[in-house]
Amino acid sequence: FDKFQPMIDLRAGLLASGVEDPFGLVMEKVLSPTVAMCNGRETILLGTYNYMGMTFDPDVIAAGKQALDDFGAGTTGSRVLNGTYQGHKEVEEALKAFYGTSGAMVFSTGYQANLGMISTLAGKGDYVVLDADSHASIYDGCFLGDAEIVRFRHNNVEDLDKRLGRLPADALKLVVLEGVYSMLGDVAPLPDMIAAVRRHPNCMILVDEAHGMGFFGPNGRGVYEEQGVEKDVDFVVGTFSKSVGTVGGFCVSNHPKFEVLRLVCRPYVFTASLPPSVVATAATSIRKLMHAGEKRAHLWKNSQRLHKGLSDLGFRLGTETPQSAIIAVILTDQTQAVAMWQALLELGLY
Repeated sequence: FDKFQPMIDLRAGLLASGVEDPFGLVMEKVLSPTVAMCNGRETILLGTYNYMGMTFDPDVIAAGKQALDDFGAGTTGSRVLNGTYQGHKEVEEALKAFYGTSGAMVFSTGYQANLGMISTLAGKGDYVVLDADSHASIYDGCFLGDAEIVRFRHNNVEDLDKRLGRLPADALKLVVLEGVYSMLGDVAPLPDMIAAVRRHPNCMILVDEAHGMGFFGPNGRGVYEEQGVEKDVDFVVGTFSKSVGTVGGFCVSNHPKFEVLRLVCRPYVFTASLPPSVVATAATSIRKLMHAGEKRAHLWKNSQRLHKGLSDLGFRLGTETPQSAIIAVILTDQTQAVAMWQALLELGLY
């Protein structure tokens, strides 16, 4: 445990300064998608990814309760053994309808979807080319698959093009992009990036739309739909823990051999499948998100309002204009950030 001592000391120093444990917050009671009881205080939830408020949708809750009664609490098995129930097929059908794809594969978490897809598609001798600011699950997928990792500067099309040009022409390359980057809330310039990728041989493109699903595009499919590059993307990975309002991950694709992944993707083959109640809530939520134009418009209006309000107050934000539902406030150092977090929490804002 000596290698963790810096983290132990950091946490101890924070607690010694008088703040509550930033990593120990408990929501004692959740009153709605936007309000909870935290540390005995009624608190506005401004730090969740419940973009569409689906966690308390009556139809979603009813579907989960019914599945719990009909199928029990869990499957006690993986998808390739005894873990595929009717609900798992239904949520995959809902995803195919939502994304307009021929294939859909559901994982137990969004993290696992990236871990499984990347490690299976790109192995030893292959290359994964990714944005330097990529999510941890993307990096971990590279490590599990033992592929060579090539990073390019964040959202830099020229650097992406240059690094692809340095790789062997006959090598297989998986280029992993994200629609919305979760730290700053900025959006990828996908058309320019895809044009750069297509100048090089043996490349496939995977786009993570965890934070774009539900919010972007005429059908809510994500940034890649909003920017008109649906036909140029080979794989789309997403999660149920943001707009869908529950837990789980997925990949959708039109690749003709997509189904073989169910037999060769180790994080899929060897993980217990999602409980019936979870896939029932997910399927119901996804079907409702297909007709959520008003919710999308409302969320965009809220994002613009929050961004403008914070800008007018003089805060430095992650983007000059609102690009997504993530509005990042850039502070000067860790001490200030923790003090701000503590003060807001005491005032009833998470």
